[in-house]
Amino acid sequence: MSIEVKQIPCLDDNYGFLVHDVESGATASIDTPEAEAINAALVEQGWTLTHIFNTHHHFDHAGGNEALKEQWGCQIIGAANDAHRIPGIDQQVVEGDVVELGATRVRVLEVPGHTLGHIAYYFEQDQVAFVGDTLFALGCGRMFEGTAAQMWHSLEKLMNLPDETVVYCAHEYTQANAAFAVTVEPDNEALQARAEEIARLRYEGIPTVPTSIGLERQTNPFVRPTSSNLQKTIDLVGADPVAIFAETRKRKDHF
Repeated sequence: MSIEVKQIPCLDDNYGFLVHDVESGATASIDTPEAEAINAALVEQGWTLTHIFNTHHHFDHAGGNEALKEQWGCQIIGAANDAHRIPGIDQQVVEGDVVELGATRVRVLEVPGHTLGHIAYYFEQDQVAFVGDTLFALGCGRMFEGTAAQMWHSLEKLMNLPDETVVYCAHEYTQANAAFAVTVEPDNEALQARAEEIARLRYEGIPTVPTSIGLERQTNPFVRPTSSNLQKTIDLVGADPVAIFAETRKRKDHF
C-alpha cells in the first residue's frame, strides 16, 4: 500500500483518521473531531500534519480545524458548496475532483443526504474510502438536511465501489445498528452471524470499523432495497428503492 492509516478514538463514539503517504511523508487528518487526540497520534507516529480532508461541517468533524491549522499550517480541503461552513477552508472541491496527498491521488465523491455538502474521499489505488457519516457499518447517517432520494443515490454511489474497498466510517454505532438491522431483515444469515461477531468485538473493546463495501452489500439493510426479506418485513414488496430506503430509515429513526 502507498498509505498508512491510523484510527483514533475521539469524543464519545467518533473516530478520527490519519492517512500517511509513505513516499512523501504527507499526512492528512480525515475530519478533526478532537484536536488533542489527533495531535497525540501525530506525535506517536512521528508524522507531520500537512492536510485536513473534511467530509462535512458538523462540529464533531470540523471542530478541530482551526486549532490544528494554527499549529501545523496544514491545508484544509472541503466541499465547495459547503465552504461557508468549513472552518479555515483553503481548497474547495466538487464531484470527480482529484486531490493529492503527496504521491497519492484521492478522488472526491459528493454524497449528500446527512448534510447537503457531504463528501467522501476515495483512495482508489489503495481501495480505501473515508465516508464520514453517509455510510456506517450496518447503517447510514440521519438525513438532517437532505432527502431520502439524495441519501439513497449517495449510498448507491458508494455501493458501486469495488467490494474489496475498505470503508472507514466516523462513528462506532455498529452494535446499535445491528440490533435494528436484524428486526427488518431477520432471515439474513450473514447478518445474524455478523451481529454475533460484533457483540463479541464490542465486549472485548475492539472497534468494528473499518468495514468493507462487500460486507455492507451483504448485511446492511439500508443498501439492500432489493432484499425480498426486507421488502416483506416493512410491507413494501416490489416498491421503488427510494421508498424502501426511506421507510427503513424512518423505522431506524424511531427504533
